[in-house]
Amino acid sequence: MRVVRLSSEIDFDGWRLAARRLRAEGAAPETVAWTAERDLFSPPPCGEGSGGGGVGAEMADSEPAPPPQPLPARGRGFTVPPAFVELARSVVLHRSGERFALLYRLLWRLEREPRLIDNPADPDVARARDMQKAVARAIHKMHAFVRFRLVETEPETYAAWFEPAHRVTEAAAPFFARRFANMTWTILTPDACVAWDGRTLKVSDGADPADAPSEDAQEELWRTYYASIFNPARLNEKMMRQEMPKRYWRNLPEARLIPQLVETAQARAAAMVAAAPSPPPDRVLKAALRQARDGAFNGDLPTSLDEVTAAVQVCRRCDLWRDATQAVPGQGAAHAPLMFVGEQPGDQEDLAGLPFVGPAGQVFDQALKEAGVPRDRAFVTNAVKHFKHEPRGKRRIHKTPDRGEVQACRWWLDAERRLVRPRVIVALGATAALAVTGKATPIAANRGKALQLPDQGNGQARLVVTYHPSFLLRLPDADARERARAEFVDDLRLAGELAKLID
Repeated sequence: MRVVRLSSEIDFDGWRLAARRLRAEGAAPETVAWTAERDLFSPPPCGEGSGGGGVGAEMADSEPAPPPQPLPARGRGFTVPPAFVELARSVVLHRSGERFALLYRLLWRLEREPRLIDNPADPDVARARDMQKAVARAIHKMHAFVRFRLVETEPETYAAWFEPAHRVTEAAAPFFARRFANMTWTILTPDACVAWDGRTLKVSDGADPADAPSEDAQEELWRTYYASIFNPARLNEKMMRQEMPKRYWRNLPEARLIPQLVETAQARAAAMVAAAPSPPPDRVLKAALRQARDGAFNGDLPTSLDEVTAAVQVCRRCDLWRDATQAVPGQGAAHAPLMFVGEQPGDQEDLAGLPFVGPAGQVFDQALKEAGVPRDRAFVTNAVKHFKHEPRGKRRIHKTPDRGEVQACRWWLDAERRLVRPRVIVALGATAALAVTGKATPIAANRGKALQLPDQGNGQARLVVTYHPSFLLRLPDADARERARAEFVDDLRLAGELAKLID
C-alpha cells in the first residue's frame, strides 16, 4: 500500500504531482492511501501554514518498496481534459475524506475512458460533480454572509469570523479584495485566515472561535437597514431557509430579527393590503394630465405602475369618468407572476379606490384562501377602470360596460400587463375575457383549462377563464351556487399552480 501525505487539506498541486507519479508507475487506485497528515518527524513541506499547501507530497510504502521499475509505456504522454483539472481544483476544497482517492480513481480511468468526465451517469463523475457544486455553494454563501466588524479605528481595520461548509476561504478571498479594495480587513475561519492591507492578500493558519471579533456599533445600523428592507408580502420561509441556512445565523447580526419578522409578516402584509394607496407625486400627476389632454390613443406608453395610477385618474378615453367617484387602477405585486382581471369596480370599490373590496371581493378572497393562492403575490385589476352604473333612488346599480368602453379601457389593461409581465392571467367573467383576448370567449366552454395567450414582452402567457365572483352571488339555486363555487376555487388553484405560487 502506497501512502501519500499531502502538505495540507487543500494541497491540489501536491496531489497533482503525486498522482502523476503514481499514474506513471501504474499504481492502481486501490493500492494508494491519501492523507493530509505528515509524519511526526518529517520536515514541514513547502508552503505549510499558508493554507494553500506546498507543491510537493510525501509518498511512503507500508511495506518495503520493490526496486524501481522502468516507466510503463502507458504512463508516457498521458493528458487529461481541462475540464477534469477544473473539477479537481474544486473537489479538493470539499471536506469529504474520500476526495483525493476519488480524483485519483477518475484520473486512472481517464486513459481508457477519455470521455468519462462528460458522462453524468457515472457514479464517480456524479459524486465529483456533487462535490464541485457543494464547494461552489459554499463560496457563494461565504460571499453573501461574511459580516465585517470594526476592530481598530487608527488605522481603521475590520475583521470577520466565518465558518464555511467547505475549505473555501482562499478561493473566496479574491472577491473580498475586489469588493473591499479600500479597506483593511481580515477574515478568520477555522481552516485559514486571509488578510488584505489594500495591496496584498495574505494567508495564515486557521483561528479559534474565541478570536472572533465582538459586536460593534455599526451592527445596529445594519439591523435597522435589514428590518426596513424586509418585505413581509414576499416572505417564503422555505426559500429563506434554503438560501440562508441556520448554520450561518450565529454569525449574522440580522439573524436575531428574523424570528420576529417572520412571526409578524402575515399581519404586516395584511396591513399593507388594507392601507390606502399613496397619492402619486405631483410631477407624475402633471405628466398624466398632459398625456390625457394631448396624447394620442397610441401615444407615449406609461413606464411604471405609478404612472398608470396617476394617468388613469384623468382618463377621458370614454365617458364613464363623468359619473364615477374616481378611477380604480390595479393593485398588487409589481412583477407578480399571476394577474387577475375583473370586469369593473363596484360601488364600494369606486368609493375606496381599490379593486375587489366589496361583496364580490370577499367571495374572491375566501376562494383564494381555499385555493391556497396568496393575493399579496398577485396583481388584481379590472378591464374597465371606472364604475358604470345607473341611479335608483339612493342606490347605484351596476351596469355592464359595452364593447366600446371595454376597448377604450383596454389601453390601460395592456399597459398593466406590459409592466407587470405575468406568467398567468385569470379572466374573471366574460367582460374580462373580452378585454384580455379581444374577442368573445364563452366561460363554460373554456374554464378549467390553460389557454395560450401572447403577452407583451414576456413570450407566451397562459390564460385561465372562470366565473366572476359576483356571478356566484347572483345564483338563486343553492346547489348550483355550490357547484359553481367549487369550480371557481378549482380554477383559481389551477392558475396558482401554473404561476408556481402553489407548491
